[in-house]
Amino acid sequence: MSATLNSPSTRILVSLGAGLLLGIAFATWLPGAVPGATAVAQPIGSAWLNALQMTVIPLVFSLLVTGIASTAEAARSGAVAARAISIILVVMVSSAVAAALLTPLFLGLVPMPAASAAALRGALVNVGPPGAVPPLGEFLAGMVPNNVIAAAANGGFLSLILFALIFAFALTRIDATGRTALLTFFSAIRDAMLVMIGWIIWIAPIGVFALALTVAAKTGTAAVGELFHYIVTVSSVGIVVSLFAVPVAIWGGRMALGRFIRASLPVLAVALSTQSSLASLPAMLRSSEEMDVPVATSGVVLPLAVAMMRATGPAMNLAVAIYVAAWFGVPMTFATLAAATVVAVLTSLGSVSLPGQISFISAIAPIAVTLGVPVAPLGLLVAVETMPDIFRTLGNVIFDLAVTLTVAARGDKVPLSAADTLLQEHPS
Repeated sequence: MSATLNSPSTRILVSLGAGLLLGIAFATWLPGAVPGATAVAQPIGSAWLNALQMTVIPLVFSLLVTGIASTAEAARSGAVAARAISIILVVMVSSAVAAALLTPLFLGLVPMPAASAAALRGALVNVGPPGAVPPLGEFLAGMVPNNVIAAAANGGFLSLILFALIFAFALTRIDATGRTALLTFFSAIRDAMLVMIGWIIWIAPIGVFALALTVAAKTGTAAVGELFHYIVTVSSVGIVVSLFAVPVAIWGGRMALGRFIRASLPVLAVALSTQSSLASLPAMLRSSEEMDVPVATSGVVLPLAVAMMRATGPAMNLAVAIYVAAWFGVPMTFATLAAATVVAVLTSLGSVSLPGQISFISAIAPIAVTLGVPVAPLGLLVAVETMPDIFRTLGNVIFDLAVTLTVAARGDKVPLSAADTLLQEHPS
């Protein structure tokens, strides 16, 4: 229990509540103190958010290069591994497409509170007005950078991701010595960024408290209603996407519905208590065995799925960005939404090994920038990620089982080495 109370997510959530309560108290009973309180808290919150953002570009680039290169290497190591990876990619793309359809639908059915949204827009700092949406031809031409350094400096995540994707696949075609050297280099950058972000997350309660106090002092109780609406909307997208694992298991894995549900319940219980796909892996292996999946298959596919796939990641990450776009009145075209869908898949593949608070920023910031959405609200939303993260984990493990059944239904077996190698690269 003490470990749970001292976890970063719990401390961040407590600091959010404390900041909101103190800010509401200022707004309700001491309105004259609001300018002084926000004058102190606002720069602290902004500085913490800037610290998070400064690590995003090197972290995303290094994660994509090492993750895609490792995935491509694993795909060449055996038929079952290749088949599993292909199914995982289909699931990830489908997840993002589902969010592109579901999130606007849910926001249309249950719109965000207009007064709360307007109040929060005025309270958040470092948020400029949305820019004009470029014409389709200009948008497509801008995807290919003429200067990748300039693209990185200007926050051109889509151009940077395209370059990282091509660069990672090019790495797989050079000699082993050079490939190993470059992967070691980018792995070191990734690890250094993770250490830096670990320090930033350690002081997150201070930053989140300052952001929450600033917002609540300026808006009163409006922040509470908006955050609750956000949690329900994003979680609903994750729940609907997770339910699609059932037909995948039944039709793709040729498994009876009742048997699949009974075998999944122990896994869901572990996932709910730990909020970790990796901690649920032993339970998934046992459940797969109960569903007559050969150990030689489950021993390959499940570690691959845990290492590579967060089935709810593309959906819920894209849902966050679309929610913020609706919140701030940022227009979305088919081209920008399609590009954001691709970015959601790629950043989810790269960030699967990261803790929730880190992956929230590193995976969603590129999507937000692609849509032309301000990144500043993410500093506040990360504080309530603990609640949607429960549904993320439940959806991930149920899809891990469904994908394993689907691969097993094809009947091939391979040694365990391919999965073991990838899992070492991407501990989850």
